Amino acid sequence: MSDSDRSVLVTGAGSGMGEATARRFAATGANVLVVDLDEEGAAATVGAIEADGGTARSHVADVSDPAAVEGMIDRAAEAFGGLDVLHNNAGVPQESTPVEDVTEETWDATVDVNLKSAFLGAKYAVPELRESDAGVILNTASTAAIRPRTGLSAYVASKAGMVGLTKQLAYELADDGIRVNAICPVATDTPMLQDFAAGDLSVESMHDTIPLGRLCEPEDVAGAAVFLASEDASMITGTALEVDGGRDI
Repeated sequence: MSDSDRSVLVTGAGSGMGEATARRFAATGANVLVVDLDEEGAAATVGAIEADGGTARSHVADVSDPAAVEGMIDRAAEAFGGLDVLHNNAGVPQESTPVEDVTEETWDATVDVNLKSAFLGAKYAVPELRESDAGVILNTASTAAIRPRTGLSAYVASKAGMVGLTKQLAYELADDGIRVNAICPVATDTPMLQDFAAGDLSVESMHDTIPLGRLCEPEDVAGAAVFLASEDASMITGTALEVDGGRDI
């Protein structure tokens, strides 16, 4: 199957990295299911794709809910005749908080959206991906999975867990021809970035730690995602690609 014939599902695609990635996949000719908890955001991304001549559908789902995740996989398969690429991109930030002050509610909510969702996505997508000529799972992790950040115990644990899950799934699903990779962006210029901007984690302090001298842009992540899902990356699986401007050298 060529890169232009695929069915692609992107979560968290109503804004930021997910929106850029959905639009980039559509620009290659893929059929894209745009999934987001924000109905208006998902519809706006679909509108932008269609305005550019692409094909997309929107779907509202809470990616931490098993029934909702199963439903979004079914929707992609029904809309486009199968599923070739699952991009688990939806995520939530954590306000910088000392570990002793982190509530169980914050911990559970962060891990559910950032990590449990990737497990659920794989669980329900794998049967469809096995039917693909070249099934792919992509997980948006973070450089925080590689280098810890002050006050982000739940967020760092969730993203490190996602990298571990990526490697496990890559090993487990290799015999099925399903490749699994993670993308680890540094601080990315999206609306969610402002939720991190507190105390020692100001935007300025993030910017100053990046050797290339700029924040990551959503399009940087989109480019990495489309490459990792392409035939050009057919020998790449189980990796956590750092899109970080040299932050973790």
